[in-house]
Amino acid sequence: MKFDIVYFLKSFPDLIKYVHYTISMSVISTIIGFVIASGLVALKLMHIKILTKIINIYISFFRGTPLLVQLFIFYYGVPQLISPLKNISPFQAMIVGLSLCGSAYMAEIIRGAIESVPKGQMEAALSIGMTQMQAFKRIVYPQAIRIAIPGIGNEFVDLLKSSSLAFVLGLTEILARAQMNAASSFKVLESYLALAIIYWILVEIFNFLQRIIEKKLAKAYK
Repeated sequence: MKFDIVYFLKSFPDLIKYVHYTISMSVISTIIGFVIASGLVALKLMHIKILTKIINIYISFFRGTPLLVQLFIFYYGVPQLISPLKNISPFQAMIVGLSLCGSAYMAEIIRGAIESVPKGQMEAALSIGMTQMQAFKRIVYPQAIRIAIPGIGNEFVDLLKSSSLAFVLGLTEILARAQMNAASSFKVLESYLALAIIYWILVEIFNFLQRIIEKKLAKAYK
């Protein structure tokens, strides 16, 4: 069977119609995950033993179990215990799953970034009369976030690609559409190659934007 270039090119407009699901899931999940991750790191910095252990278990669970299993738990398992969640949509379940999973990875990224900021920065801030919280919010955290940007960017890319798992929950997004096209036309290579190129373009666009952000942040600290 020869490669059908015409079908391959026609696949792009059809698949692009579903790209908004992929982008929205990735962006929303990254934002929510970042907020959760920042909260987890802030709580860990309080050095409350039992709280630190709970957070460590949370991070360990979401980093140590497959995302697909987590999605099945949130979409099929948890609603059996919590009745109001029975009406949760696949899209909402994906947001929850991606956000929680992403927060565990981003928490470690932010923690590592904070630890990489020289301790002298905190000491200098305290010496001029700042409280520890003020020093952290105004001096340490802004520098840590600048350091964490590449890691958070990589996590966004992972979430972007992981959003393809939405098809297992019944959400017709870009991967599900490519599967349908491949099954109905038997043009498997053409359908999935078009899909791969779209993902590639999305990632490259984000990488370009990330490099711009990194350059701007670097200028601010010259």
